[in-house]
Amino acid sequence: MKPLSQAKARTNQRPTTAIPDRAAGLAKNLRLGLIAGLGNPGESYARTRHNAGFWLVDRIAEMNSVSFRVEARFNAQVCRVEINGCAVWLLKPETFMNDSGPSVASCASYYRLSAAQTLVAHDELALECGNIHFKIGGGHGGHNGLRDIMSHFESGFVRARIGIGHPGLGHDVARYVLNVAPAAENRLIEEALSRALDQIEMIVAGDLKSTINVSGRP
Repeated sequence: MKPLSQAKARTNQRPTTAIPDRAAGLAKNLRLGLIAGLGNPGESYARTRHNAGFWLVDRIAEMNSVSFRVEARFNAQVCRVEINGCAVWLLKPETFMNDSGPSVASCASYYRLSAAQTLVAHDELALECGNIHFKIGGGHGGHNGLRDIMSHFESGFVRARIGIGHPGLGHDVARYVLNVAPAAENRLIEEALSRALDQIEMIVAGDLKSTINVSGRP
């Protein structure tokens, strides 16, 4: 399998194109309207554990044969897909992880989407590799990307927590998340992403209850 974040990872050489009229994203016509993946931009970070959120939205874009484009007003890469007949925006901030908040908040605001219609996909140290867990709201748990989103956006957004495991007490967490995982761990994460795609379809269809607190590997 080709690396998830490399096929369409960087498009900032292309000029910004006009975003379709925001009426296409009006909240009244949507259940889930925005999926924001968290990560760090650039090839040097593309396969690091911290970019698991990017990998998920890249998978969704690839399944829909859609490419990301840079949108300056959000300082992010964006694209639009259809999931279960609903228009959903995918977003990857062009800022570093710690400054993800303005991109997510400005995109949601522009398309008049509430936190309840926004899903944020991110790496999760508290879950073992291969686990995926959906939840609504909660604290940032030390995740700086979530911390920044919570400082710029309303609370209560949906989260796709992608397990990357923890290096253990006394280890350098920053070094761990910014390193590439071994092949065996990457396979587990990719399997988790595949399961997440099915669950996201259920969320878009309005079946949030069935996905929340779904955790672990089959």
